[in-house]
Amino acid sequence: MRVAVVTVGDELLAGDTENTNATWLCSRLTERGVDVERIVTVPDRVEDIARVVNEARADYDAVLVSGGIGPTHDDVTMAAVAAAVGVDLVENEAALDWIVDEGGYARQDLAEGTADLPAGARPLHNDVGVAPGCEVESIYVLPGVPAEMRGMFESVAEEFEGVQTHREVVLADEPESALLERIETLRKRYPVTIGSYPGDAVRVTVDGEDEASVAEAAAWLRERVVSPEE
Repeated sequence: MRVAVVTVGDELLAGDTENTNATWLCSRLTERGVDVERIVTVPDRVEDIARVVNEARADYDAVLVSGGIGPTHDDVTMAAVAAAVGVDLVENEAALDWIVDEGGYARQDLAEGTADLPAGARPLHNDVGVAPGCEVESIYVLPGVPAEMRGMFESVAEEFEGVQTHREVVLADEPESALLERIETLRKRYPVTIGSYPGDAVRVTVDGEDEASVAEAAAWLRERVVSPEE
């Protein structure tokens, strides 16, 4: 399964808020064997969100959009997603009923537009906050508040599945450039994917679908690098 993640918010682009939602979503999706192949952050503008969502849904099995939902002036994500799929934004009775029956809110106390979703969308209930998310044509719209986003994603996590992979990490106390030949040999010998990340020590990740091959490849490399403990 191949997916794209779209995070919405002027505050993300300005650097006022750290984009932890993208990191968390990518981590959880990867755990489920899903390939995250694109991450995009867009401002709170209908046309920008709609364009990016439209592009992504044409290329990927699913699109996850986080942020900009609710009834306030800059919450325009639902309108943008509705525009992307060519439907109207309408009040969703199922979402409204859940907010009243399960959330404990009176209808008259809810701000206008709280339960407005793209026509035909499946509401995703918000156990932590108020504003619902939704799924429409494999576009999953989640809140921007991290606790709300995480809770809502977990309610649909089983809808995201792929081939499970295994990982081992090898630390090398050598320059990254010095490892190139050994990494190339490793790629040729084993059916694994290699990543290398410099830092106090070079962190080499060994990933693959076959657990035994990953373990064997990591062991081969460990025997041929200078470890930080040496």
